[in-house]
Amino acid sequence: MTLFGIFSKDKKENLDKSLKKTKESIFKKLSRVALGKSRVDAEVLDNLEEVLISSDVGVDTTVKIIERIEKRVATEKYLNTNELNKILKEEIEALLEENRSDDADDFSITSDKKPYVIMVVGVNGVGKTTTIAKLAYQFRKSGKKVLLGAADTFRAAAVEQLQIWADRAGVDMVKQNMGSDPASVAYDTLNSALSKEMDVVIIDTAGRLHNKSALMDELAKIRRVMQKVIPDAPHEILLILDGSTGQNAFEQARQFTRVTAVNAIALTKLDGTAKGGVVIGISDQFKIPVRYIGIGEGLEDIQVFNKKEFVDSLFAM
Repeated sequence: MTLFGIFSKDKKENLDKSLKKTKESIFKKLSRVALGKSRVDAEVLDNLEEVLISSDVGVDTTVKIIERIEKRVATEKYLNTNELNKILKEEIEALLEENRSDDADDFSITSDKKPYVIMVVGVNGVGKTTTIAKLAYQFRKSGKKVLLGAADTFRAAAVEQLQIWADRAGVDMVKQNMGSDPASVAYDTLNSALSKEMDVVIIDTAGRLHNKSALMDELAKIRRVMQKVIPDAPHEILLILDGSTGQNAFEQARQFTRVTAVNAIALTKLDGTAKGGVVIGISDQFKIPVRYIGIGEGLEDIQVFNKKEFVDSLFAM
């Protein structure tokens, strides 16, 4: 669990900036939804449905939003189209509220687990290595002793890349040679964390294609071996998804949640993309907290996901 905090002005401005393209895309489309209409009717709702789907909110979540607005139209009888943005914002907030993702604003870990073990999963190219480094940096800034485990031993230069980022973040890392058993790396990392009284351990894993059945066996083995050192590890399985890939991120989430017990999601590369609507759909469909969002390439460019501030930024004119 993380501590609740106040969303700072600087963080809010960074979030607004990172969602600029998504916001511009959605509002440009919304401006045509009710053109020439004075009230919300079936045609307006059909147009709104098309906008949400094309904004990567996802079909199932879009249908849920439209059904909720239809009920409001039936109940309130007359809804002015000028109120459509306000209504849409309210319904999206309600969906995210159902997911009960944390509204925390800092990287403090209050769990009594020590070390708190995070296993990171996700395909290559989604920003896994940089996200690990960003988290390590933020945890260290909050006063925690952090140790990384380089268990992606299959990809060329993966260990070296993680080492570079570990150095930048100012944290230690356990590694073995390329081709080593990933579970062995995880085992050594946890033993080292216990001996050095670390607060947080982040274990990287191979990002091979999510539709490979061998991945399931590998992740299961890593977990079994870690539990020989810390019986309830990992405490968090964090799935990294590239927010700029839109619907492909949904498919990756489906595959990974089938093969391992993902209980947290980080969405990267939300800056510079018009596909930020994917946050809404993934949060709603998988009922797994979107815990972090990546909004840039620097070590500081990561935020704890705050659903209220996210929706406020999305709808701020």
